[in-house]
Amino acid sequence: MHPPLTTELLLSAYCSGLFPMADPDDDGRISWYAPDPRAILPLDGLHISKSLARTVRQGKFEVSVDRAFENVMRMCAESAPGRETTWISEELIGAYSELHERDYAHSVECRRDGELAGGLYGVAIGGAFFAESMFSRSRDASKVALAHLVERLQAGRFVLLDVQMNTPHLARLGAVVISRSAYGIRLARALTVSADWNAIDTVG
Repeated sequence: MHPPLTTELLLSAYCSGLFPMADPDDDGRISWYAPDPRAILPLDGLHISKSLARTVRQGKFEVSVDRAFENVMRMCAESAPGRETTWISEELIGAYSELHERDYAHSVECRRDGELAGGLYGVAIGGAFFAESMFSRSRDASKVALAHLVERLQAGRFVLLDVQMNTPHLARLGAVVISRSAYGIRLARALTVSADWNAIDTVG
């Protein structure tokens, strides 16, 4: 048995460069990760295509924050083609929901016709935002959520957007990889920053 996932344990882990994942093949056993290299998305480096910029401008999705945190987590946990199992366990949903209640974990939601079409969630500590997962049920919905996240982090004077492990999808959006030691330096600096998640209310 692993120690309970308390908010204190989670916050301490993130401040040390660690994040948890549950193993669906091992009864949800929690393991802790600090990948090397580490993927980050420079806040001035988001790649927005012309079509995505047009989607944002046209307001095809209603963007909100922190209105459906647990629902976003559960939708991120749903199976998808090529991913039949998930590392997001009920234990993690409960633990991050407690972080959300304490104003450390946040979600960005995109709705279309009143229904959740995409979103993401993560953890904010100091000037660092640790993005955990995203989902999309409608074309470009998760990308619009990410564009809003970056705008919000810039407005709130965040300095680090951690996306953990790079994927071809994240790379196309501008994610880069740095060494674990370089990440540690950026993380230590970010934790000294007093950033404001609520600097803006809606996408511009």
